[in-house]
Amino acid sequence: MSADALLPLLKSTFGFDAFRGRQAEVVARVMAGERTLAVMPTGAGKSLTYQLPAVALDGCVVVVSPLIALMHDQLRGARAAGIRAASLTSVDADWADTRQAYRDGQLDLLYIAPERATGEGFRALMEARTPALFAIDEAHCVSEWGHDFRPDYRLLRPLLDAFPAVPRLALTATADKHTREDILVQLGIPAEGLVLAGFDRPNIRYRVTPRISPAKQLTDFIVANPGPGIVYCPTRDGTERMAAKLAAATGRSVAAYHAGLDPERRAKVQHDFVASEDGIVTATVAFGMGIDKPDVRFVAHAGLPKSIESYYQETGRAGRDGDPAEALMLWGAEDFARARMRLGELPEARIAGERARLNALSALVETVECRRALLLRHFGETPPERCGNCDNCLDPPSQVDATVLAQKLLSAVYRTGQSYGAGHVEAVLTGRNDERIAQRGHDKLSVFGIVAGEEARLIKPLVRTLVAREALETTEHGGLMFGPAGRAVMKGEIAVLMAEPPVKRTQRASRGDGAAANPVGDPLFDALRTMRRELAAEAGVPPYVIFHDAVLRAMASDRPATRAELGTIPGVGAKKLEAWGDAFLNVIRQF
Repeated sequence: MSADALLPLLKSTFGFDAFRGRQAEVVARVMAGERTLAVMPTGAGKSLTYQLPAVALDGCVVVVSPLIALMHDQLRGARAAGIRAASLTSVDADWADTRQAYRDGQLDLLYIAPERATGEGFRALMEARTPALFAIDEAHCVSEWGHDFRPDYRLLRPLLDAFPAVPRLALTATADKHTREDILVQLGIPAEGLVLAGFDRPNIRYRVTPRISPAKQLTDFIVANPGPGIVYCPTRDGTERMAAKLAAATGRSVAAYHAGLDPERRAKVQHDFVASEDGIVTATVAFGMGIDKPDVRFVAHAGLPKSIESYYQETGRAGRDGDPAEALMLWGAEDFARARMRLGELPEARIAGERARLNALSALVETVECRRALLLRHFGETPPERCGNCDNCLDPPSQVDATVLAQKLLSAVYRTGQSYGAGHVEAVLTGRNDERIAQRGHDKLSVFGIVAGEEARLIKPLVRTLVAREALETTEHGGLMFGPAGRAVMKGEIAVLMAEPPVKRTQRASRGDGAAANPVGDPLFDALRTMRRELAAEAGVPPYVIFHDAVLRAMASDRPATRAELGTIPGVGAKKLEAWGDAFLNVIRQF
């Protein structure tokens, strides 16, 4: 069956008239029984490429997924669309019923975690009734080159090979060329089975700025961006402190999430966030991997992410519904310093790869060019030079040649003994009258007072730049010392170009396009949202499971008067029309 032949089923089940992007190609390969690796950006509709075949194929589609929360989130959406779906996880109490339903052919979709999928009991269940498809979600977890390697994924191959006639579909949003090649090998998918849909998320606006006053910077950002959001913090304590500060400053509902909380508290924070229309979570990076919430309007990083792959995946949790969203990263030199110190704790074989990841992050935060273009080139694409939707495109920074100043700074670090912090080195360079400097004799050094005027304000951002580029490193006690690239900069072998900071660097308010997609002050739209909220509470599901904001906007704009007219709106499938159509039509008739 071709993908085009499934269009009526696509409309009746999901409410869409056409496929998006490369969905049709992936679905066609699945229906033809082929093995496929689909690399599709978050929000491109990866789950549809196995949920639609689950309805069309004779048999059950088995989905291997890494997190219980992710499975249950997709489970709610699938059931709302009329798909017979279930999961076998440690928190499911109906194991026996689910297994029997599978044996009896009463399931279209079955979700399971990789560690359970590799057990003999599950193999026996599959032998009782051969599945229609194996779908391996978050497939980058199978590769040691991936940013989130999970050893259990490596054990899936024997299960897959035990059913050679069953097609297999691997899916990921985050895999560079090396990782993609490894996934193909590890899961037994031929090279021609790769469907690369691209990595661009044009609806996300990327902004990266030095961390000056993080609570104030994040407060300004949140005020400008109504709607649900995630703030990633480097530490557990940091999530707690930041939640308190942001709640006090913004008046919004802000909750902390980290592994140190008891399971009940973590579950409540996650549940409340998924169900909310404006909640904020401050979290360590584990949060969000299992969240398929489409209406997250912003993702902020209060510190440096682990890698570009991690950054891409974490920011990709914003704007999955296709509406405008924002991503903000705050970074500091100390982030790079700590990350490079941790390199020494790794096995020798991993150091070169992790150093390359850090250098790629350094390029991202330091670039004066288009950030989106740099991101996409990292994943092997050839994007336009400018995207028009990142901070450097919207407000291009000027560039300054700081090579000579860098040499002065490095000379001061060297002559003061490579043990003092940035503040002391700055005081020496600017000739500050300081008792500590005099006591150490640093006022007699040749570098004392050699920087003045406009150059002086570049010292602090230049320290960040030199640490990010490995020309400087920090000592155990926070002092500055030469890094691997330090001598090359001193000798003039490496030029140091940097973005020139404004005279007074402050966090500018964002345009807040993440909120601009919804009509402001439209009583019909607000009433439709209220009805959605009531229906969601009654059904025990998050509001977006009922309908996305885009569907409500279309209702408010088109004002359908009948079920037939309502059914023409994208996203309104037959099951949802039957369950909730009349309730929304009644709201529309009141306006």
